Amino acid sequence: MTGEAARVRQMWHLLEPLHAVLYYAPEAFEEAAALGYDTEERWSSYFAWRAAPLGAVGAAEVVRTFHSFAPVMVDGYVPDGWATADPDAVLAARLRAVDRAYRALFGDRVEGPEFAEAAALARRAAEAAGPGVPGDLGVAKHPGALSGLGAANSALPWPDAPHLTLWHAATVLREHRGDGHIAALAEAGLDPVESLVSFAAVGAAAPEVFASRGWSAAEWGAARQRLRERGLLAADGTATDAGRELRAKVELRTDEEAAAPWRALGEAGRERLAGLLGEPWLEVIGSGLLPSENTLGIGKV
Repeated sequence: MTGEAARVRQMWHLLEPLHAVLYYAPEAFEEAAALGYDTEERWSSYFAWRAAPLGAVGAAEVVRTFHSFAPVMVDGYVPDGWATADPDAVLAARLRAVDRAYRALFGDRVEGPEFAEAAALARRAAEAAGPGVPGDLGVAKHPGALSGLGAANSALPWPDAPHLTLWHAATVLREHRGDGHIAALAEAGLDPVESLVSFAAVGAAAPEVFASRGWSAAEWGAARQRLRERGLLAADGTATDAGRELRAKVELRTDEEAAAPWRALGEAGRERLAGLLGEPWLEVIGSGLLPSENTLGIGKV
């Protein structure tokens, strides 16, 4: 991994937990319940929170932009979820949820100078992401990527409060990275379920963790067989050398596509932001809100 790629990946690792509190914090579930969503399990609110920047889209658009979820699972939540609350109401509620969750996690420090400085730096980076990157890869080979989640979130108004600005910047940057990752997977010839199988095969997470994406045992098994036929998977389900090499190329390509915001911020700005994020990152990780093993491979790749 190049020095720049390592720095880009470090920023993803630092920002991802700050974004992800939306999907796990009790305050977010309370806001979702107030909208009318079933909060006995997390998926109805998850799809609403994450898809709302796209507008009242149908299941096919969510399948495309989220990429890793089985269509049958998405069909169970989209578009029926918009009958519970329209996207504008969801967007307002998700900012309330983050405000409450951040105040519960960080207390009065959300009003302090370090949060304000971190928010300003993160916003500069996020604004450099543009209307949905992936750069030349996305434009040349995947024209639909410019209407992905990075673009949708970057088109939303910026919140006024610094801690909400920080969260919104983290969201734009992680979805921008995700759009580039989807393009890199397509370039590698990996469809959605093959992407998960190959990621599990390199130890990013246990296969059971990826069951949350809704693919059937038959679909998972068929993807394994396709990857074995390509020489990417061994008989025991672990990656071959070729499989590991391909996944490493995908992650490196993802880092390259996610690099523009950090180049624009500059090395001094990036290092300062990394320093400012260290303590909040530790507090989120130590809160127990987030799962110890995740489908993104945080801490593993």
